[in-house]
Amino acid sequence: MDRKKYTIKDIAQLAGVSKGTVDRVLHKRGKVSKGAEQSVRLVLEQIDYQPNPIARNLKHNKLYRICVLLPNPKEDLYWIPAHDGLLEAAKEYKSFGVTVKPYFYHPYDQVSFRQACEKAVESSPDALLAATTIAIESLDIFKHCKEKNILLAFFNNHVRAKQDRIFIGQDLHQSGRIAAQLLSKLVKRNAILAVVHFDKEQHMQLKEDGFRSYFLEQHISDTIISKSFLTGSDTDVSAEINSFLVENDEISGVFVTNSKAHIFARHCKKDIVLIGYDLLEPNIELLKNGKIDFLIHQKPKRQAYLGVGFLAEHFLFGKPISNEYLLPIDIISSENVSYHLDV
Repeated sequence: MDRKKYTIKDIAQLAGVSKGTVDRVLHKRGKVSKGAEQSVRLVLEQIDYQPNPIARNLKHNKLYRICVLLPNPKEDLYWIPAHDGLLEAAKEYKSFGVTVKPYFYHPYDQVSFRQACEKAVESSPDALLAATTIAIESLDIFKHCKEKNILLAFFNNHVRAKQDRIFIGQDLHQSGRIAAQLLSKLVKRNAILAVVHFDKEQHMQLKEDGFRSYFLEQHISDTIISKSFLTGSDTDVSAEINSFLVENDEISGVFVTNSKAHIFARHCKKDIVLIGYDLLEPNIELLKNGKIDFLIHQKPKRQAYLGVGFLAEHFLFGKPISNEYLLPIDIISSENVSYHLDV
């Protein structure tokens, strides 16, 4: 195969036209006679010419701005690796003229979310990548971005809306089913199980729905209790957890729908099967000492990195972005946790 790198001068000589004519054909600007255009395109086809989008972008000095809406990592440890993923992607694409700017908001404060969203949209970025924990308010993003012609993408949490949207993350319904399958193999038949939400968000209900659907479809008659807790003072949470377990003393398995399984495990005085999410340090510690049986890894760092990467490469190279990119659902135990750190 001929792998010679052809210049505009080479193409012009092969086509029998001027370099200016080749340039106008390649960049679709200016007038070119049909005969000259056909000659150039025939040569391009023969040499299998592939344009260099990086060189073209740098030549035109085009800059792209990606704004990111992210819950403040200081308020929730789960978002620390997501922020790390953003920083890693920003460093990788900086030399190509792509800038990444995060806008932090309090994960449970609608006013904080709206303010961060307005600041991001008002800066008129080329794209907005959002991890939304405020379900109702997040729907306003569609209207603002459409008005300003801003490409919109989400990661981590699904946003239910009729408009087209780009999503990078996991199938949350399916991850709930996986948790159910694990629990069903670790507890006795006809057990009493609990689905526990801490600071419940919309995406957690998707996991619970998946969890329940597994037992329903498998015709397993385990009793499933749903309980939500708010993480106020540590003492109050401890008392509420223990009161819940006293009232439901036959519970043998618990599924915690977010990264706060360590809170339940730390305050639970019973020997129960416990499944949660995410490789936070307190979760890993309790996984290793047997207080947590399994963790489902949601890969927040990878999600954020891919979100920026997909948008950057769409602008730089014209790569299409799928409406949905689903990451594998990894089951983590004390035996394999070390292989999944920093992923």
